[in-house]
Amino acid sequence: MAQFRLNGSKMLAVDLMGETIRALNGSMVAYDGQMTFKRQGITGGEGLRGALRRRVAGEGMTLMEVTGHGTVYLAHEAAEVTLIPLQGDTLYVESESLLALDAGLRTGVQFVGLRGMSSGQGLATTKVEGHGMVAILSDGPAVALEVVPGEPLQVDPHAYVAHRGQLQQDFVTDVNWRTVLGQGSGESVQFRYQGHGVVYVQPAERGGGVLEI
Repeated sequence: MAQFRLNGSKMLAVDLMGETIRALNGSMVAYDGQMTFKRQGITGGEGLRGALRRRVAGEGMTLMEVTGHGTVYLAHEAAEVTLIPLQGDTLYVESESLLALDAGLRTGVQFVGLRGMSSGQGLATTKVEGHGMVAILSDGPAVALEVVPGEPLQVDPHAYVAHRGQLQQDFVTDVNWRTVLGQGSGESVQFRYQGHGVVYVQPAERGGGVLEI
């Protein structure tokens, strides 16, 4: 299996001995050895049905296959990189936050309804499942917040990066006259997670308008 390791906090190094990984298209900054790069096209490795689901959902993801012997270095706009090992479980991540993953991991689209409308990220998020390593991107070091039963966690949609575990996700609104008059906190919609798992957030808010009523 390919070996994922950090080279500093903003660059991913992957050691390959004939294996294949999938990575964000255009994220290669250097490599040594013999490497081939193949863009996966509109299907993103998920087949035509998966591509259609993403198109309908407004969730975009452009990946390439990297195969070879040597080390490939990946980065994207100086964002911080976090490694998440999957042991047969599932990670839900914004497509724009996905840097690289083992080729054996399966990806798909998870519809989340109004959550996407509130964050401006479309109506879906990317689902990654199986056994292997995933590298995600964040604006600043990603913080892993644990969720335990009986203690829900609220998250700003623009700070959300990913989550995993046995979590129920919905959204909560804080609509009152102060919000209508433009005197609210600016946090009118939040994601709420209940159950047991981990939510990854970034210490900065991505652009885009939060639904404010």
